[in-house]
Amino acid sequence: TNVTPPHSTIRPGFPVPVSTDSPEVRRAARFGVYRYNNSSNDLFLFKESQIKKAMVQIVRGLKYMLHVEIKRTVCEKRDHPSLDSCHFQREKNLQQMLRCYFEVWITPWTHKVHIPVAHCH
Repeated sequence: TNVTPPHSTIRPGFPVPVSTDSPEVRRAARFGVYRYNNSSNDLFLFKESQIKKAMVQIVRGLKYMLHVEIKRTVCEKRDHPSLDSCHFQREKNLQQMLRCYFEVWITPWTHKVHIPVAHCH
């Protein structure tokens, strides 16, 4: 059962650059941010502010390799709001930006997302 790749120019096995504006890349970045938020002990949620670089590789699904800047929002974790409605922190002493590298592996036919790598500094 061959699944035709969504980007027809991509050959299996080779990471290739993709648009940082594509909905798939934005979605993959959001998964990385969820992973970061779940593992951090920050009081506030972070949200992606800019996707600097995106690559995708076809390996039993789609593996996104993303360089993302994330910033602290005004939303507190315990409130669990939708990240879409969270605005970035305006208070100078609460602002924080991190540079992250996420590997987000999406297997669409199993509806599974795996994030083996999430490094932020």
